[in-house]
Amino acid sequence: MSALEIRQFACLSDNYGYLVHDPQSGETATIDTPDPEVILSEAKAAGWTITQVWNTHHHWDHVGGNEAIKAATGARIVGPSYDVDRIPGIDHEVADGDIVELGRFRAKVIFTPGHTRGHICFFFPSEKLAFVGDTMFALGCGRLFEGTPAEMWHSLNRLAELPDETKVYCAHEYTAANAAFALSVDPDNTDLQAYAVMVEAERARGEPTVPTTIGAEKAANPFLRAGDPALRLHLDMIREDDEDVFAEIRRRKDNF
Repeated sequence: MSALEIRQFACLSDNYGYLVHDPQSGETATIDTPDPEVILSEAKAAGWTITQVWNTHHHWDHVGGNEAIKAATGARIVGPSYDVDRIPGIDHEVADGDIVELGRFRAKVIFTPGHTRGHICFFFPSEKLAFVGDTMFALGCGRLFEGTPAEMWHSLNRLAELPDETKVYCAHEYTAANAAFALSVDPDNTDLQAYAVMVEAERARGEPTVPTTIGAEKAANPFLRAGDPALRLHLDMIREDDEDVFAEIRRRKDNF
């Protein structure tokens, strides 16, 4: 059986676009629509026809190209039911636990509020890969524009429960800046130190640092490590709840 194919490309200032393709059925989904011209160009170069749009959340750099893609291709737009009024052109609403299909492949919807109130992620269990939008980044997480620290901590932990080998496709190339911050709050973490060296080398070569994996993020991403004793000691927060530690890490990142 042919594997699910993924085409990753840079667009806007620091976004990643993703086309996901089932070669057997010919179905192709774009994960969000940051730049419709680039997305359509990439699909044409691959010889794929976009049949679906899967939106993770309502921000303009994720849904701004919905109507242009739909007009050009007739694609069906799938988006979070929690935020239906802010997803342009939505045809099919999905909620936590729902399944969306791309040809032979099935993805589970995971509700991950925090960055926005209605954010969702798409997880392909058979392929062990997840498209996480702006909930999780390599060595980071999304800003809390609409949600609470408790909501984001819960959302990140839901993603951390996925198999360690799961490939994580996030929506932005923020990793070098995230690494610098991570080292400021978790300086003795050898996994993080090695990760930061790798990121520096990849960026020096002009290569993406995405995808990452759940296992790599659990070992090095401070936003997933609020329960770690060494990180807590460095923050002088040994006795606080995990949610409070996470909130402090997020506060420091916002001011870094």
